[in-house]
Amino acid sequence: MSKWQKGLALAGTAAAALALVGCGKSGSNGDSGSSNGKVTVTMYRPGDVLTNDKAMMKIVNKEIQKQYPNVQLSIKPLSWGDYGQKFNVMLTSGDPFDLAFSSGSYVDNAHKGAFTDLTPLLKKYAKKAYDGINKAYWKGVTVNGKIYGFPTNANVFSQETLTFNDTFLKKYNISVDDVKTLQDATPALAAFHKANPGVAAFAIGKGYHAPAFDATHSYEYPLSNAYPFVIDQTGKTTKVENPYDTKTMQKNLKTLHSWYQAGYIPQDAATSSTAYNLPEDTWFTRVETNGPFDYGSTALNNARGNGKTVTVKQISKPYKATSDAQMAMYVVSKSSKHKKEAVEVLNAINTNKKILNTMVWGIEGKQWEFTDKAKGKVKTLDGYKEKTYYGAWMTGNNKLLYTKDEVTDAMIKDRDDKIANAKQSAGLGFVPDTTSVKTEMTNIANVMSKYSDILNTGTADPMPTIKKMNAELKSAGWDKVQQLIQKQYNEFLKK
Repeated sequence: MSKWQKGLALAGTAAAALALVGCGKSGSNGDSGSSNGKVTVTMYRPGDVLTNDKAMMKIVNKEIQKQYPNVQLSIKPLSWGDYGQKFNVMLTSGDPFDLAFSSGSYVDNAHKGAFTDLTPLLKKYAKKAYDGINKAYWKGVTVNGKIYGFPTNANVFSQETLTFNDTFLKKYNISVDDVKTLQDATPALAAFHKANPGVAAFAIGKGYHAPAFDATHSYEYPLSNAYPFVIDQTGKTTKVENPYDTKTMQKNLKTLHSWYQAGYIPQDAATSSTAYNLPEDTWFTRVETNGPFDYGSTALNNARGNGKTVTVKQISKPYKATSDAQMAMYVVSKSSKHKKEAVEVLNAINTNKKILNTMVWGIEGKQWEFTDKAKGKVKTLDGYKEKTYYGAWMTGNNKLLYTKDEVTDAMIKDRDDKIANAKQSAGLGFVPDTTSVKTEMTNIANVMSKYSDILNTGTADPMPTIKKMNAELKSAGWDKVQQLIQKQYNEFLKK
């Protein structure tokens, strides 16, 4: 899934007056508490209910109970479209959930005291799982010296890519060999739009954010891209800046606006939540994040299915960054009654190959089978379909996963070499505390809700729009927040 779509799916508001279907207090519906003398740990995560859920959980719980006889897991999926809002309702209502997926709102909720401090529990009840996670993750999820979320060990760094639909590349004989930047894609988009104006040439929508990088510059958002503050990943400058004032972002926004005017970007992009599903041919170019565990285009090709393929062109540099560390975590409610058992479940999922591979690949013999058990090689069967497995990127330690035959030993070595050699962002582990400027943060968020989508989708002419937005940001208190973040960042760099 595109990173912008992940962010969109999880960007619910705490103020949403939404009934929490299936998310009652732990123990109130028999899903969390004691059952048959065992403690039931409930895990909420975004996604669909699996068609093979009962059979899968029978295998998973049998494995969990080999290590923890009195513990069992119950997974409660909530739809992607609802998860962000429902999760926030759970937090504001004080729901004592045991485990829940967390992403973009992690730091804010940790500052608010919504989550359990896992620091002592991890080393006591999940040391093996803790030791198996790349250390960059622990830097990225530490807030004020404490760990509140257990990260999924997957793509510890990611690169933004322009992903092209091979069906259309071949049909219209379009070359993307020379694409290395956003601007390089213009000829390909123009050629496709001329040949097929009815399909989105650049498939983006509400929630998309323009690249804050180019061939020579790279920035990251210490507060998430919902707020207009960035730091230089290279460390060449330590100034906290407004991304919309950088030449890099302005250049990219101008390109997007030209694409919008030419019709390459859907005209309703600023308000549309159209998914442009990967398996479908409703798009020519899409934005995907790609990391070492994706093995080039392998993961995307598998997700596309039916023999359809894509061409992936990386347009950003590889940095181990806080945003990647916080991409997919599991948190424990501050009021959970089963904190120890919840951490034990995390330990089991992230150390037991049978548990993790059953969750990610489905049931052996129905969704997949071994081609070489000794080497952990598998092939999928006809039963491997949507709603029969969970996504690897948000489930558990990807180093434990079986791989298909097309993932060679050389590809795995290349994966590990890239992880070892990727540079750490200068801001890895920098987590600002903005609790003293709540009013200003709210005001800034309100300003960005007005301008972000029309700017980042290319809908609005960037330069005059940025001028108007910046005037409102100044009135909202941007300077005050910038000074606070700058002070904290200077202190962070001294450590």
